[in-house]
Amino acid sequence: MSEPIRLLLADDQALVRGALAALLGLERDLQVVAEVGRGDEVLGAARRTEAQVCLLDIEMPGATGIEVAEQLRRELPACRALIVTTFGRPGYLRRALEAGAAGFVVKDTPARELAEAVRRVHAGLRVVDPVLAAESLVDGANPLTDREREVLRVALDGGTVASIAGRVHLSAGTVRNHLSSAIGKTGTSTRAEAARVARERGWL
Repeated sequence: MSEPIRLLLADDQALVRGALAALLGLERDLQVVAEVGRGDEVLGAARRTEAQVCLLDIEMPGATGIEVAEQLRRELPACRALIVTTFGRPGYLRRALEAGAAGFVVKDTPARELAEAVRRVHAGLRVVDPVLAAESLVDGANPLTDREREVLRVALDGGTVASIAGRVHLSAGTVRNHLSSAIGKTGTSTRAEAARVARERGWL
């Protein structure tokens, strides 16, 4: 029998990490070699343990799963990234694949299917949740520019246009223009609604 596939689990919820480790550990050809709770711990742990597949949550402290997938593609290309998240949003799927993730599945995927997704990713294939893939085709690409996304992310915290401008190092007028454009693209009427819709669609 060949060596088991070496897995790294990255999720900021210890209970989720433990459950994934227990389920995947039942598979004879899979071995969990590392568990981390922060995105900025993945690269070092993957190097130390020679992990072959990293299962990444999206929202983690230190770095998002999408950012980590890009780091792995750039610095450890032999280690494949598989996003496993509760945030099953088409926008996240598109961004994750663009960043270099080899797969994207949601956390309620049955254990047997998750194990098979790991095997397929390790074999060099791409695995995508079929429902999300269909929704992504319907929704289309993220219409927001990088600056609009940056301004909306700050707008999620509330605050005045002046305070947003100070945080993103732009003039108040430029911030107003970006917010107005984002409101139009999201089909909303306020910056708070635009930020909420953009986040729900995985565009931020």
